[in-house]
Amino acid sequence: MTCKEAERLVMPYINDELTDEELGEFLEHMESCPDCREELEIYFTVDVGIRQLDSETGNYNIKGALEATIEQSRQRLQVIQCIKIARYAVATVSVMALFFTVLLQCRIWLQWGLS
Repeated sequence: MTCKEAERLVMPYINDELTDEELGEFLEHMESCPDCREELEIYFTVDVGIRQLDSETGNYNIKGALEATIEQSRQRLQVIQCIKIARYAVATVSVMALFFTVLLQCRIWLQWGLS
């Protein structure tokens, strides 16, 4: 992901509008690019500040809120990855079970045909 692409995704990230694939690439880029990370911090600070003014609540640890949001995003990606692995495993076991069922049924048919 280029810096220009990452900068374009800052607001969709803050508004939780990224697809899982975009989110993964975005977080990876933010970890490796201090300039884009700073851009994210600025936009996040402004967005959270405006929301706090609108709702009259005060969270003065905006950087901590950003870190928490990033950690939640990472956890979300981990859960999605685990679900994909589990789905693959279940599909594999299902296909194997079907194969062995057909194999055993063929064996039964062959035994009946020979007797």
